[in-house]
Amino acid sequence: MTIPVRRIRRAERRPRFDLRSTTMFFVLLAIILCVLAFVARTAASMVERRPLWAAVLAVLGVAAALQFRSGRRRFSAWRYARRAARALEEAADTASDSLRAAEDAEACTTGAGAPVEPSGSTVTVAGSTAPLLAADRAELDPDGFEHAVAELCVRSDCRDVEVVGGAGDLGADVVAVTPDGRRVVIQCKYYADGNKVGSQDMQRFGGTCFTIHEADVAAVVTTSDFTEPALEYARQCGIVCVNGDDLRAWHLGTGHSPWHLADIEP
Repeated sequence: MTIPVRRIRRAERRPRFDLRSTTMFFVLLAIILCVLAFVARTAASMVERRPLWAAVLAVLGVAAALQFRSGRRRFSAWRYARRAARALEEAADTASDSLRAAEDAEACTTGAGAPVEPSGSTVTVAGSTAPLLAADRAELDPDGFEHAVAELCVRSDCRDVEVVGGAGDLGADVVAVTPDGRRVVIQCKYYADGNKVGSQDMQRFGGTCFTIHEADVAAVVTTSDFTEPALEYARQCGIVCVNGDDLRAWHLGTGHSPWHLADIEP
């Protein structure tokens, strides 16, 4: 037999009356009303005595309230704008990294195939069309120096000699095929005696001469000299360095060409 159980309702707890809190509330309310009454009376007397000042103060009060309200909105809009700009910047960085990775992969793939032809102007040197290396360097400019080095390659029995220096040459100024069939890539540095070729120039050339241009012999030819860090980097990468003295000897026939120096140097 099941006996029904009667649910017992819990007695609701009513808030307790606090005389102290109630008294403090009415006291504060009376103070606030007195202050508001005093302000209203002062404003009324000011309107009666100086209506212009009262109007100015009223306009300033309304303007301050509107400015405060628009400032809060502007602050909120500025915060959202900053968040949006940060998101766009992160997206742009991600896209830039992706494009850079794709370009590097494409460069590596291209370097593994046929040599990349620079976008600069290509001038084929045949016979004695290029000027010889002038004894006085003042008679040459950087473009003329590139043609002079190309002429030295022609005189050294190279074939398919081309001057490819210019914008987008990727470090190659003169390319040729040596008498024994090796591809030589030369970067020309027409510098004054006190201006030496540094390691940064050498590193830029070292990053493209073998991987992009597929050089069998890579050389940097200058009218001045090389710094010690540049020479150390060239030794590590197998780049032939031809300074002003070596260039003069090559021109006079008393020295070696860059590809012969590559065979001699350890």
